[in-house]
Amino acid sequence: MSKTFRGTYTVMMTPNHEDGRLDLAALAHFVEWQIREGIHGLIPLGSTGEFLSLTEDERIAVAETVIRTAAGRVPTLIGTGAEDTREAVRLSQQAERLGADGVMVIPPFYSTPTDDEIVHHYDTVARAIGIPIMIYNNPATSNVDLKPGLVARLAAIDNCRYIKESTLEVTRVRDILRLCGDRMTVFGGILGFESFVEGAEGWVAVASNVAPGPLARLFTLVADDNKVREAHALYLKWLPLIEAVGGHRYVAATKALLSHMGLPAGPPRPPRLPLPAAEDAALKVMVETFGLAFPHAA
Repeated sequence: MSKTFRGTYTVMMTPNHEDGRLDLAALAHFVEWQIREGIHGLIPLGSTGEFLSLTEDERIAVAETVIRTAAGRVPTLIGTGAEDTREAVRLSQQAERLGADGVMVIPPFYSTPTDDEIVHHYDTVARAIGIPIMIYNNPATSNVDLKPGLVARLAAIDNCRYIKESTLEVTRVRDILRLCGDRMTVFGGILGFESFVEGAEGWVAVASNVAPGPLARLFTLVADDNKVREAHALYLKWLPLIEAVGGHRYVAATKALLSHMGLPAGPPRPPRLPLPAAEDAALKVMVETFGLAFPHAA
C-alpha cells in the first residue's frame, strides 16, 4: 500500500566536492539531519538537485543514497522528469525498483505540448508504474503551465494523486481543490504558508534544505493545530531565508548557505555559477543572524 504524502518536503540540493564530483557521504549525512530535524519528506533530483546536470550513474547514486539512508522513516519521491515520454517511463520505473515511495514528474519542457499530449504523457507514465505521481507545475522553467482545468483532467488518471503547484497564484490551490476534490492533493511549490491557508496538504520547499525544523513546524501549525496566527509569525520570521533561496540563484544560494552552516555542499554545476562575493557574504551574515549550524559528522 502506498504512503500518504503530506507536510513539508525538502526538494534536496545535491552536494558536490569542490572538484565537482558527487559527495555521497555528505548527502547521506544531510538526509540524516533532515529527518532528525523533523522534515516530513524528501525529494532528490528535482530542480534544486540539478537533475539535468547529472549523469545517469550519478542520478542512480543520488536516488540510492537517499532511499537507503531514509530507510522508510519519511517518504522519498524521486524526480523523474524528462522531455521524452519513454525516458520519463524508464526513469520512473527505475525509481520504483530502487524503492522510491513516489515520483515527481515535470511535464516535457521543450516541445510545448498540447493539453492532450500532456494528458497522454502522464497517463503513459502512470500506467507503467505502481507508485504515485506528483505532477510538477513550474511554468517558469518548464515552458508549460498546468492550469486547474488541465489538472482536473490529470486527476482522472489513477496514479496522479499529487501536484506541486509552483506559481505565485495561490488561488490555484483553491481552484484545483474545487475542481478535483479528493482526487488531487496539492503541495505548494513557492508559497508555503499561503498554500496551507488555501487548503494545501504540503509544501515542496527549497528553504527547508537550510531550516527543515521550522518549516516543517509551519505546516503543522496551520494544517494540524489550526494556529494560523502563530504560523504567520513563524513564517515572517523565516521569510528572509525563504526569499534568499528564491529566484534564479536558488541552487547557488542554497549551497552557499549550507556551506556557511558547516556542510560543504560544493559549487553548483555549470552553467550555474557560485554567488558573487558580496551576495555570499550577505548569506554568511544571515546564517549567523539566524544561528544556523549543521552538526559535524560523528
